[in-house]
Amino acid sequence: MNDSPHPQFAELLGPCIAQVPTEAIPRFLALLERGAADRYRQWSREIPEHVEVLMACALREDDIADRIERVWSVADAVLEQMHTLLPQARDLYYGAFVGLSPWDQLSLQANAELQGAAAWRGIASSLSDPTVINELERCAVLEEESSRELQRIIVRRPGQPK
Repeated sequence: MNDSPHPQFAELLGPCIAQVPTEAIPRFLALLERGAADRYRQWSREIPEHVEVLMACALREDDIADRIERVWSVADAVLEQMHTLLPQARDLYYGAFVGLSPWDQLSLQANAELQGAAAWRGIASSLSDPTVINELERCAVLEEESSRELQRIIVRRPGQPK
């Protein structure tokens, strides 16, 4: 496995996030969650012996995005602006995985899930609406579930001691 430190995705995506109005950042992150769901679907084709786990992770990413979209509205013009930034942000995100084996990519993603959980909790800590706070906490838990599942299959990958 690659021993390099995991990138901090907030820093990596910072140039794109900085262009999003502060009040709309959770919705931008929801768009990025959908990109992560797409990555899981790709990994499920590359590592078919774990298709069920990887597809469950993809569904959790979509669930996170759905939850944020339900509780966090943004103006159409802001949403349009975010969609123009999305390709650059996805390229930065996907770029972090270039040159890594699928297993090392999953390890990086497991760490990214924990970073995502911390981000949702950080956003929640600045809010007062209990409904939104509860949804963000649920998003954090979903991120942690995916990280745990990834770690479980990484440990059991071919060539690893039992």
